[in-house]
Amino acid sequence: MAKKWNTENIPSQMGKTFVITGANSGLGFGTTKELAKKDARIVMAVRNLEKGKRAVQKIKKEVPNANLDLMKLDLGDLVSIKNFSHEFLRKYQELHVLINNAGVMMPNSKKQTKQGFELQFGTNHIGHFTLTKYLFPILNKTPNSRIVTLSSLVAKMKKADIYWNDLHWEKSYDKMASYAQSKLSNMMFGIELDKLLKEKKSHVKSVLAHPGYTATNLQQHMGFQGIVMNFLMAQKIEMGILPSLRAATDTNVKGGEYYGPEKMSNWRGFPVLNEINVMANNREITKKLWGKTEEFSGIKFEI
Repeated sequence: MAKKWNTENIPSQMGKTFVITGANSGLGFGTTKELAKKDARIVMAVRNLEKGKRAVQKIKKEVPNANLDLMKLDLGDLVSIKNFSHEFLRKYQELHVLINNAGVMMPNSKKQTKQGFELQFGTNHIGHFTLTKYLFPILNKTPNSRIVTLSSLVAKMKKADIYWNDLHWEKSYDKMASYAQSKLSNMMFGIELDKLLKEKKSHVKSVLAHPGYTATNLQQHMGFQGIVMNFLMAQKIEMGILPSLRAATDTNVKGGEYYGPEKMSNWRGFPVLNEINVMANNREITKKLWGKTEEFSGIKFEI
């Protein structure tokens, strides 16, 4: 494997279509900009079209020939996910890479999605699960396609668990435990999806990535502690996007792999293979979560 994998290792993406959720800010914005430099066609799936338009203008200043298509997608609303998917399938014949990047991180008080799910679990996990289900047929008919799902360092931390007795935090709300549950769910989804794809001998790859500790606007709810941590520990966006870029473009990547930073317990550094939380390899748990998520989303996700 290449030493110190970076954007210079990304081959031309000419002729490839990407969907990136949360493409207007943070990691999604950085990922979009780098792929635009490599001639990819990128559908920027964003909740706020005004912010999306500003993001497009910023990218085009730096990459004048960027091939970008802005489309509205609210991952906290199952109706919006369905509408986005139908519109995408109407406009496009191919999808080479879906990057499940968008995320909500630790709102101070409990919030809900349109359908009444706890916001972090509902957006980060149920939303991306549903989107992937709707877009799977086009991925399945596009050669060498892949699905990249972003997890997080917190998916292996102490509070990372699936809180079966209170998945939507109706009894009490712990913002860190709730965030950790949502990112562990992302990991479990990506790993279970990989196993199902392999069982069906599908060419589609399910790959995982995480940005380590990267300074983004997601830390806004961490208050003063977040500001200090960002200053002392965080790596820049340019480094934080490398794991998902590698998962999305490296031709040597295999389904079921998890890419993240190399150093400081995977907090910082260039992207290498990381270890997943052992719970994500427990088929009993991942299948149970899959079934529950089908229940919540109201759709069966069969490969």
